[in-house]
Amino acid sequence: MRKAASTAILAIAALTTLPSFADKIKGDSTLKDSQPYGTKDKEHKHQGYDLSFDAQGKTYTCRTDPSHSMNATDFVVGGPIHYEIDKNKANIKTPDNKKVDCKIVRAEISPAP
Repeated sequence: MRKAASTAILAIAALTTLPSFADKIKGDSTLKDSQPYGTKDKEHKHQGYDLSFDAQGKTYTCRTDPSHSMNATDFVVGGPIHYEIDKNKANIKTPDNKKVDCKIVRAEISPAP
């Protein structure tokens, strides 16, 4: 009886951890927009950027960390990107292997074509 109870507990634990893997979204898209935000100062030594792209029927805007540098010319609007979204964090990579981490600050349903 104890073995059956422990097996049931393990099965329930496995089922409750599976949805955490479903939160990750990966794919390829086109960079729709890149806009600078904020200003550089003593605390923020680099320019921050808002990057927009479409993924699985939604348009996401993610914001780069102004404490880390990003070369805006590496992320060309209209150029291809590979994205990985995990909850509210994103990683964007170009075909030239340029990478940037950012935080999702907006998500909206993409308009129907």
